[in-house]
Amino acid sequence: MNAVDLFRWVGRLEGTSFLLLLGIAMPLKYIWGFPQMVSVVGMAHGILFIIYLLAANYMASRLNWTKKVWFLAYVAAVLPLGTFIFERRYVDTASLATKA
Repeated sequence: MNAVDLFRWVGRLEGTSFLLLLGIAMPLKYIWGFPQMVSVVGMAHGILFIIYLLAANYMASRLNWTKKVWFLAYVAAVLPLGTFIFERRYVDTASLATKA
């Protein structure tokens, strides 16, 4: 697995954990009174968030991303569905450029 594919998977995992946190764990806590899920999913999401930011730094230097693209990678990490959109728009084109 190359670095681009690894970054893609880290982004997918981070985005999925964020959606699970917002869509399942938070409603369980605030609507039905089960806070345990937030602590588990929240910790996993926090770890994946940090790994994603570190991976974005690595990919920015490896693929010579502009500061704009690098900033957008960071913004994508804090928006629901952001990492998925970022992957489609920037990572897939970077992956094609490195394989050519």
